[in-house]
Amino acid sequence: MADFLAGKVIAVTGAGRGIGRAVALGCAAEGASVVVNDYGVSIDGREPSSEVADEVAQEIRDGGGQAVACADSVTTMEGGERIVRTAVDSYGRLDGVVCVAGILRERMLFNMAEEEWDPVIETHLKGTFTVFRAASAVMRKTGGGALIGFTSGNHAGSVSQANYSAAKGGIVSLVRSAALGLGKYGITANAVAPVARTRMSANVPFDMAEMGEPEDVAPLVAYLLSDAARDVTGQIYTVAGRRIAVWNQPQEIRSMYGEEAWTAESIAKRLPEAVGVETMPMIAKLAAYAKATEERKAAEEQGGGR
Repeated sequence: MADFLAGKVIAVTGAGRGIGRAVALGCAAEGASVVVNDYGVSIDGREPSSEVADEVAQEIRDGGGQAVACADSVTTMEGGERIVRTAVDSYGRLDGVVCVAGILRERMLFNMAEEEWDPVIETHLKGTFTVFRAASAVMRKTGGGALIGFTSGNHAGSVSQANYSAAKGGIVSLVRSAALGLGKYGITANAVAPVARTRMSANVPFDMAEMGEPEDVAPLVAYLLSDAARDVTGQIYTVAGRRIAVWNQPQEIRSMYGEEAWTAESIAKRLPEAVGVETMPMIAKLAAYAKATEERKAAEEQGGGR
């Protein structure tokens, strides 16, 4: 075992499988005591079971580490509080939380039902809030800590996962708000947007140019939880295999002023040149993907006709 997180107590949600499991194991390997939280649901949020959390906690203990399991759902305030209380009751403190728990219910926006929207927002966004809220109350009194939310490149938009995309965008704003509001208490807040093979990434509707493994994400998380990153806050980092990248911060780029009150007509005359638009990168990617698909089909048809 290493000691990058020696003496720290870390709670990880969604830690029974995939990236959450890799993060929990990685934190334990770096010397942290870990609260392994997982409600144990299927990918769409059904069929809860505590077995996966218990298994990961036991795996950590079998490897010589310290871990306790917690099967509470992050979708309730009581669940978030119990996750935090489990850390404090078990180890006397809490130094960091990592919110990985999430589900998917994929549907085009015009077909999406309320029961496909609400649980995804509830698990990802509210589930990050419930844990952040409970953890920050403890950390504020003890002199600091680290909050880590998990977002996705889909926070910039998605074709058939509007619920997931909205939740992930909300997590980015929540992290930035936490960074602004909690910095004076010594609490950092950051987000990780991983690109890795998991149950959820298998539902991405097109091939990813870069794809790593869940284990590739854990070292960055351990760094953000450590004392070495105590001045790093309000950031979004992507991990894709051996590549780590940082996302830009939102800010105004161009503006225009009118000598008189604006009308729709005067805006139409000036806005295209004075302010313009910022192209969505995903639109270009989707166009390139569609073109490549058409070219592949054409090549297959030509090949089949010979």
